[in-house]
Amino acid sequence: MTRFLVKTDMTTSTPVGKNHSDIVVSLKEAGKLYQLFDDPRDRLKHMLLWRFGKSYGRTFWAVRNINFELRRGEMLALIGKNGSGKSTILQMIAGTLAPTEGTILCTGRVGALLELGSGFNPDYTGRENIELNASILGISSDELRGKIDSIIAFAEIGDYIDQPVKFYSSGMFVRLAFAVSTGLDADLLLIDEALAVGDVFFRQKCYQRLAELRERGVSIILVTHSMGDVEQFCERAVLLDHGKPFFYGKAVEAVKHYYLLEQEAHNRPRSRSPESGTSLPIPALENAGYFWPEENAFIDISGVAQISNGQAYCSGVAVCNASGQPCLSFSCGEKAVFFYEFTVHETLDAPIGGIVLQNGKGIIVHGKNTLQQEVLLPRTLPPGSKVRFRQEITLDIQQEVYTFEVGLAAIPWEDYMRRGKFSPEELDTHFTRICHVPNIGPFSVSLPQEVGVPYRTHHGIANLDGTVEVYVVGQ
Repeated sequence: MTRFLVKTDMTTSTPVGKNHSDIVVSLKEAGKLYQLFDDPRDRLKHMLLWRFGKSYGRTFWAVRNINFELRRGEMLALIGKNGSGKSTILQMIAGTLAPTEGTILCTGRVGALLELGSGFNPDYTGRENIELNASILGISSDELRGKIDSIIAFAEIGDYIDQPVKFYSSGMFVRLAFAVSTGLDADLLLIDEALAVGDVFFRQKCYQRLAELRERGVSIILVTHSMGDVEQFCERAVLLDHGKPFFYGKAVEAVKHYYLLEQEAHNRPRSRSPESGTSLPIPALENAGYFWPEENAFIDISGVAQISNGQAYCSGVAVCNASGQPCLSFSCGEKAVFFYEFTVHETLDAPIGGIVLQNGKGIIVHGKNTLQQEVLLPRTLPPGSKVRFRQEITLDIQQEVYTFEVGLAAIPWEDYMRRGKFSPEELDTHFTRICHVPNIGPFSVSLPQEVGVPYRTHHGIANLDGTVEVYVVGQ
């Protein structure tokens, strides 16, 4: 089944051809316009007289100038604040809304998990709603017969499957909706915040199912406010701001732009000019006996994206072993030393630098900054200065290839000095994000090869410090 939504001023549309067989969804200059009225009588007047050039309302573009493509097996996120147009785009792709302008080409079966209750008849039983959704997707009774048992088993709602869904709890409802949407062999799956409803066990099960679907070539568009999910599961993302595309590209970069956009929306004050004689000296590492690598040890980051508010940029990153030699291959338990430097364009408050390590699945396995390690900070940084960070990390993590990223933030000196009086959540609101450099590059961690070193020091991602005791009772 193929569905086309055609530009309003066009009379024909060309299906996705063989040269574009991997493209499942294509949006070109898509937009949705609404007429808003302050009085219901104005709506009636507009309906009767708009052809004569009379307008009694005002126009509102929910979304406009939306352009992106989704290929087979990809997972793309739509992110942005509430009201930015994410759900409108999903509904246009699903066909429940027609675009006012632009073209949306969609090929294959579309499974949509939109707002809770969408696509379900509340008076039908769970089983009858499965059959209803299957018929909408063009699935025959014979084909459904081979799928319905697995759908019911995944939902795990027991005998309630034969009860009207209007009696379901929200958790039962979303279990069934997810099971139906992912169990009917859709080529494209649309998910709008539905996973936030389930418990932790259900979410784990859902993400495992999504991974299986992607391996089978199913494409997924996810709307969520969980930036961790976006970074971990999506290759690309569209960041929306007031109905318009703000950024389209790698998911990890889109998330950093989202944080900066959110920061600007809250009108956080920019750093102030330093008062005369109030700044602590910036640590001059090379003059204080600290090691700083030679220039040839630094990674080429000229092609790496930097997400910045313009107050500073990253001017150098190097990774060394404990001996100070450039190194990107370590054994479990070895120390890695990360050196990173930022050049300041505008006066900054007390600088906070940090590193995040991610495994091959995009899961953050470690992240720590200078504030968490109680490092002495300069009170302010003047324009033209450089701030350098040297951060040691013991790699008590499982063998794998990892990526890392560095970032710079700032905090007013007064808040830094009173940091013990804030909760962690409150303290976060006092940060100003300055510059973030995601996906700088990979480094590997392998098992030690020395004789006498345990084959494995732990299972899982990280080696957590702790103790164990053994007791024998009786004979």
